[in-house]
Amino acid sequence: MRGPVAPPQVPLSASRAQVFDDFVRDAVERLERHVPQIADIDFVVQEVPRLQGPGDDWQDEAVPLGAALEARKGRPAQVVVYRRPVEIRAKGRDERALLVHEVVVEQVADVLGLTPEAVDPRYGEGE
Repeated sequence: MRGPVAPPQVPLSASRAQVFDDFVRDAVERLERHVPQIADIDFVVQEVPRLQGPGDDWQDEAVPLGAALEARKGRPAQVVVYRRPVEIRAKGRDERALLVHEVVVEQVADVLGLTPEAVDPRYGEGE
């Protein structure tokens, strides 16, 4: 049999990257209701964190799951979620969605100077 197993509109045909992007989008949409400032933040998914310079490494630290970048002239604040490190740490789809949500909450809190609990009162409950 040649060709796709399922038509494009069926979720089965979504790539892992597309599913991950949906997890990030869902997390942002959930937070928009409680944190209106989130509209001023750009959300980005990258495969892996990039080292900034030749001597820059994480040493003995764990690879980061996300990053919060402050606004700069001509660029709004950004929240970056790293897909591969999150996928490696989460065993299944539900666990991955929860971990993405927690990373988004933590990074938004960092950008806004709040605690994660102020951004999402259910943070850390494990849903």
